[in-house]
Amino acid sequence: MHIPDGFLNNGTAGSLMATAVAVVSFAISKVRSTFLEKVPILKMRLATFPDMGGGSETSLQSRLTKYGKEKIWRMATIGSLIFSSQMINFTIGDGTSGHLLGGVLAALILGPFEALLVMTAILSVQAFMFGDGGILALGANIFNMGIVGVLGGYYYFKFLTKSAKDLKKVFLKSAFVAAWLSVVFAAVAVSIEIAFSGTKSLSIVLPAMTLTHIAIGFMEGGITVGVLFVLMKKNYKLEVLDIKEEIYEK
Repeated sequence: MHIPDGFLNNGTAGSLMATAVAVVSFAISKVRSTFLEKVPILKMRLATFPDMGGGSETSLQSRLTKYGKEKIWRMATIGSLIFSSQMINFTIGDGTSGHLLGGVLAALILGPFEALLVMTAILSVQAFMFGDGGILALGANIFNMGIVGVLGGYYYFKFLTKSAKDLKKVFLKSAFVAAWLSVVFAAVAVSIEIAFSGTKSLSIVLPAMTLTHIAIGFMEGGITVGVLFVLMKKNYKLEVLDIKEEIYEK
């Protein structure tokens, strides 16, 4: 699913890069606000400065919270798992390939914006260090696997569970469907971008990408459900189950 350089024209690649930068920047601001807290810091005045009614003053300084520290470790762990799973590629042809995404799994464990940042970091490392996906096409890959795969899959999960009276009863089934469709939707997005760039006809690339990723999507859904089931049995804290307003947002 990683798009190499040369598959997209400059206009498509540039537009998707700008979109990816905007969305990832928004995600950073959202995550940063939950990871940091303002704490007062006592600042002593220098002796050479006149004392205007006190020998010290206080200012506010940002500090990483305990929640933020724990979340960073969880993001690193899930990121390592997804990075490893994405290294297994299935060749489709004409320079394209398919693989597992892990976007919905990450979003349900970490939260949607944290998962998007994890996916962005994974794709950046793959592009710059392993040549897996083009550097100029990095924005497109973040859009397809991060924005469509992570955020799209997560909010489709929310749609599936919106009217559920007991989330845990439909949790795994909804996670499977969302994970499966996130892979298919990302493959469709890749096909449209390649066709729009004039690299391949949509009638050629869409069936090749979609049919392969329908099968990969079933694997994605199965692995997602399997991991979530084990974590639930171990009483592992899942973000989507712990923060109810993220699921039933008005």
